[in-house]
Amino acid sequence: MIVVTGEIEFHPEDAWPAMAAALKMMEETAKEDGCIIYRFYSDIVNPRRFRIYEEWRDEAALAAHFDTPHMKVFREKTGKLRVLERRLVKMKATDVTPL
Repeated sequence: MIVVTGEIEFHPEDAWPAMAAALKMMEETAKEDGCIIYRFYSDIVNPRRFRIYEEWRDEAALAAHFDTPHMKVFREKTGKLRVLERRLVKMKATDVTPL
């Protein structure tokens, strides 16, 4: 399993447009083969900072995600917004057990 996580912080005037783009992105991505979970969460301390959390079956599913039409639209919409900070990482989860 592949896990992608991190944060993106937008300029205060761009937080709502970013949220609208994120909602559409979540809806479309959830339909993709190999997507286990794909979420954006707003930080309760700083609502213009979004926490991203994704789980993918494998590298191939994640790679296919980057080539989807909705990813292109998302990049176009967020590319016009002011990003103050962006930090995303990808991890391989090889030993997953419930707590």
